[in-house]
Amino acid sequence: MTFKRVGAIILLVSDMDKSIKFYRDVLELPIKNTSPEWVEFFSSGTVLALHPSKNKVRTKNSGVLVGFMVSNLESVANKLKEKNVEFFKEPKEESFGKHAIIVDPDGHLISIAEISSKISEGFDLIGLIGAE
Repeated sequence: MTFKRVGAIILLVSDMDKSIKFYRDVLELPIKNTSPEWVEFFSSGTVLALHPSKNKVRTKNSGVLVGFMVSNLESVANKLKEKNVEFFKEPKEESFGKHAIIVDPDGHLISIAEISSKISEGFDLIGLIGAE
């Protein structure tokens, strides 16, 4: 048995409409496929999928963290603040570049990083040490 790569990150969500609006409209992720029980974002590589949770309890900081790389963290953070997105960790200068963590409607943490050097292996997307 050989695992080659992650094909999807699946988040169980309590309110599909609210979560779709967050990922599509607030984070502006491109939708690949949609149905009442399943939504996929990104058309190539690893997809981010949303699926309704049978348990409607909010999963505040559930231990799942999705990490995104951006080219201009300051600009992204400003746009997210304008959209009233909750920050778990405010944008901060780190040894690898700039980093922030936001929270989605179900409490899933989302890491956003702007890498300033050619660091590609061993990069800690979580960066929770030093989270404020």
